[in-house]
Amino acid sequence: MNKSVESVHRGGGKDVSPFSEKELEHGKHEETTETTEVSNETKKADVTFPDGGLGAWVVVLGVFLTQFATFGYTNAYGVYNDFYVREYLVNTSTSSQISWIGSVQLFLVLSVGLISGRGFDSGYFYHLMIAGAALFVFSLLMISITQAEKYYQLFLAQGLGLGISVGIMYIPALGIVSHYFQKRRALALGIATSGSAFGGAIHPIMLNAWFHGSLGFHSGVKASAGLTGGLLIIAILLMKPRYPPNAKKAGSTLKLVRHFLGDLPYVILILGTALVLAGLYYPIFFVQLNAIKNGISSGLAFYMIAILNGASVVGRVAPNMLVYRFGAFNVIIPCVFVASILVFCTLAVTNAPGTIIFAVLYGFFSGAYIGLLAPMIASVAESDSEIGARFGVCFTFTGLGGLIGMPIAGALLSSNFIWWRPILFSGLCVCCGGLCFTTSRFFISRKKGTQLL
Repeated sequence: MNKSVESVHRGGGKDVSPFSEKELEHGKHEETTETTEVSNETKKADVTFPDGGLGAWVVVLGVFLTQFATFGYTNAYGVYNDFYVREYLVNTSTSSQISWIGSVQLFLVLSVGLISGRGFDSGYFYHLMIAGAALFVFSLLMISITQAEKYYQLFLAQGLGLGISVGIMYIPALGIVSHYFQKRRALALGIATSGSAFGGAIHPIMLNAWFHGSLGFHSGVKASAGLTGGLLIIAILLMKPRYPPNAKKAGSTLKLVRHFLGDLPYVILILGTALVLAGLYYPIFFVQLNAIKNGISSGLAFYMIAILNGASVVGRVAPNMLVYRFGAFNVIIPCVFVASILVFCTLAVTNAPGTIIFAVLYGFFSGAYIGLLAPMIASVAESDSEIGARFGVCFTFTGLGGLIGMPIAGALLSSNFIWWRPILFSGLCVCCGGLCFTTSRFFISRKKGTQLL
């Protein structure tokens, strides 16, 4: 009996095992891999969300500071745009050409998310944040040594450099909030993303004071590099991921995109975000230039971007509190339609009081859209583990709207400053985006059998 068993294990005699050693080892490997995947999935299922507490809110503070230093800085591009159009590139570049710097920057902020979102889901949070922060500061220092009338230098340093660096950090910073919040996620994301609105309010005041004051353009950009670099160091130290890296590799990025793009409501949602972005940033980029051309004093006009972004702070937080009662789609859709109406209203805004009222109202409703966008995308995710990837895919295609929207608006404006043409284009884009969200919501409500979306 013992010899027979021994011969089976050795492969001798007539009692040869039906499995080779390689097959047995392969079976063990598959079993181990399967067990590991199940174990990781179980861990994720067992993860509880603090939904508050000191540790969770410290992370939100870190994300807030990241948004303040990066996306908040890009929201101040209107200051750069005005400075380039009227002074720095006045003899060599048109308004449309200059708009490409801001639009490429915005496109890369969003489109790089396809890569950084996957990296975040795979556990490379700190790698992405440190690399992005280093490139961000380096790009600002490169802007500070550019020469007047050298368009390509600004395009490389600001359009490409800043765009890629902010894009590397944007999705990981947003995604980490979902590690700590579930029931109160919309509120936490609203507070975190309000950092970009705070940055968009404070950076323009500082940049205008520096560019047109004693520091000048080059030293002013260097000063902002030091400020944002310090804030990013603090932010990275405050943030810490909770989830283990995704054990299941979702395959190639192409397969991931195919999987998500098979979801029709999600595709319509992406189309809506691209259309909204094509028009949403027109007032943000051009409000300061518009105010100056309408005869408003430069002292007041320099504060218009700050006023708009200041109102955006309230818009990014207050409507998010309604998400728990009404759902992200139900709150964001009215805000988008109101924002589109306000874009059309800029045709009638020609004086200081009207410009201030417009800046406050548009800041609130455009801020509400930006603050509600992440909760809306997260609400269509099938699991928390794919939120980063969902953000990345959506923002990549959304970035196309930002890429073409501002140059088209700049070309329509022309050197003769014909304001009604870019206003009509931008207002229609935002309105059509709202219609896409309404259509997406219709399909999702039928699928889920609820109006609370």
